[in-house]
Amino acid sequence: MSERPMIRLVDLHKSYAGTPVLRGVDLEVARGEVVCLIGASGSGKSTLLRCVNHLEAPDAGFVEIDGELIGYRPDGRRLRALPERRIRRQRADVGMVFQSFNLFPNLTALENIVEAPISVRGLSRAEAAERAGELLAQVGLAGREHSYPRQLSGGQQQRVAIARALAMRPKVMLFDEPTSALDPELVAEVLQTIQTLAGRGMTMLVVTHELAFARDIADRVAFVDEGRILELGPPEPVLTAPRHARTRAFLGRLARPELMTKESI
Repeated sequence: MSERPMIRLVDLHKSYAGTPVLRGVDLEVARGEVVCLIGASGSGKSTLLRCVNHLEAPDAGFVEIDGELIGYRPDGRRLRALPERRIRRQRADVGMVFQSFNLFPNLTALENIVEAPISVRGLSRAEAAERAGELLAQVGLAGREHSYPRQLSGGQQQRVAIARALAMRPKVMLFDEPTSALDPELVAEVLQTIQTLAGRGMTMLVVTHELAFARDIADRVAFVDEGRILELGPPEPVLTAPRHARTRAFLGRLARPELMTKESI
């Protein structure tokens, strides 16, 4: 890449209870690029995302966002862990949207959005509320500022969650299966919101099983298998003419619904 990548993963390793989940992942994502991660459940996709914003500390390797080392500082040839308060400040530059909406049920849509910019970014309540209103309009929820989560559909709640992440003015956005908890008829509205962000040049890593969406939105698609990126390239060749047998087998299962289970995706 000719300029410094916005996201850089170098030789990431992560294990749980002695079981390897990430096995030396290397990946660079350019500024404004969208990379979609596909692969079977348990292949390491979500763990990879959680290492990017240091919700999970890698066992080895490191992550950089816009040239800044995440979670650590260099100390000679070693890396020393940063204090948690420094890590929280770094996370403010990385917006993350999960499968579940994680909204506070006792707060309105507007209130769910304004708290973090006030406490972390130091915005006044008036500034944060103005920004929240603008973001709700951008995600198609103008007029729903005072609605509580129980008064919103699943798709609307997920769009509030996206607006909440954007309120921090992040450098990158991470999406972990953002439509998996939604009824099928609600999926399109969330995918459209993410596609709009891509059109505005937001750098994004997106874990998804929506292959048509990945084909439309991604600059590159990465197939993750057993903790490694096995195949990486433009959507069309990866999704229609993959080089690796494991990629072909995975895509073949998606093309044959009778072979699929929820766990397989």
